[in-house]
Amino acid sequence: MERILIVEDERNMNEVLKMLLEGEGYEVASAYDGNEGIDILNKDIFDLVITDINMPGIDGFGVLKTVKEISPDTIVVMITAFGTTERAIEAMKLGAYDYIDKPFKIDEIRLIVKKALERKKLSTEIRILKDKVSTTYQFDNIIGKSAKMQQILLSLPKIAKGMSNVLILGESGAGKELIAHAIHNLSDRSDREFVAVNCAAFPEGLLESELFGHMKGAFTGAVSNKQGLFEVADKGSIFLDEIAEMPLSLQSKLLRVIEDSTFRRVGGISDIKVDVRVISATNKNLEKQVKEGKFREDLYYRLNVIPVLIPPLRERKEDIPLLVEHFLKKFGVTKRRFGNSAMAALVEHEWKGNVRELENIIERVVTLSEEEVIKKDMLPMEVLSRKVPDSGAPALNEDGVDLDSVLEDIERSYLIKALDASKGVKNDAAKLLNISFRSFRHRLDKYGIK
Repeated sequence: MERILIVEDERNMNEVLKMLLEGEGYEVASAYDGNEGIDILNKDIFDLVITDINMPGIDGFGVLKTVKEISPDTIVVMITAFGTTERAIEAMKLGAYDYIDKPFKIDEIRLIVKKALERKKLSTEIRILKDKVSTTYQFDNIIGKSAKMQQILLSLPKIAKGMSNVLILGESGAGKELIAHAIHNLSDRSDREFVAVNCAAFPEGLLESELFGHMKGAFTGAVSNKQGLFEVADKGSIFLDEIAEMPLSLQSKLLRVIEDSTFRRVGGISDIKVDVRVISATNKNLEKQVKEGKFREDLYYRLNVIPVLIPPLRERKEDIPLLVEHFLKKFGVTKRRFGNSAMAALVEHEWKGNVRELENIIERVVTLSEEEVIKKDMLPMEVLSRKVPDSGAPALNEDGVDLDSVLEDIERSYLIKALDASKGVKNDAAKLLNISFRSFRHRLDKYGIK
């Protein structure tokens, strides 16, 4: 609900405006002079301030100046009496959004307030967009034909339609934020804000201010009032990534928001009520964190109402060719493709960094090579130096197998194993493989192993 402060010394005018705006569904507070208005502004944050210009003591210009200093995102509309229109225009040059003439028309006030709040909402959305990664998150961006991914995709619409909190579990780079975006986009909240915050990216004190906002002077550097991300996400969703990294002292405040839908800004004295769906994610074992006393048990159960487990890429290898095709399109090289041996190497790689690592490898390869068919030897060494599977020889498929490549893989793998076992002493490594030092060195050069 949008919050409006009226600063007007004429009591009847003030009460008429308050009654009118409350009838439009806004939350309205009143001040009857500039001093009282500034006192309220120092204690709270409003989306819109409507202030008279001519008031005893601190006038409308003083109120405008204070708003711009302590709450620069707040929109200000001036009330002007007959003959003071020039001063209202002067106020607009100083940052006011618009002005209302006395005597005013009801429809005119409704229109000005509506447009002012739309401007405020647009400014907030632009600020959020600037903070987001430039990727467009859509349901279609989640790639996977494997049974595990299909199960997740089928469950997302049902999860999205509910109100329950969601905990997304998975390794780094597995695509947890993509899933969070999909849940929001498929929900009834899709037309409101999706706000993402990495809990590991902020020091403890700064994270509290980021989530819940602060008042001017609450701490060193708090030069103005600031809305927290929970306020920005009101009626929408907030994504708390790396939730396991949240300090214990802050976990209790998060628990209160989830249980009561209220919080208090840093340095604030009043409670703020919000309606926010919490989607959190972690690559850690939260149950273990709870047992070790690093995470609150009550908060864990509040967050883990609906768990979504994203499998690592190594457990859904059939998705790799689809992901490769997706990334080739993303990088604008749809006429290029990976050859059979190159694709086989990608499929067999462990992908400890999951989808993010795969995307980085594809981008590197297409940037450094220009051939239409990308061959195996064009892949980076970390992909080529994979361990040979213990299960024995790779299975034959309808395309056959590149025997030379398989044998080269085996040879390269044993060269690396011998170097590891001998702690890099090449002479000892050669003895482990029962070959001459000269032959060992020649084979190292052949595969570019240092």
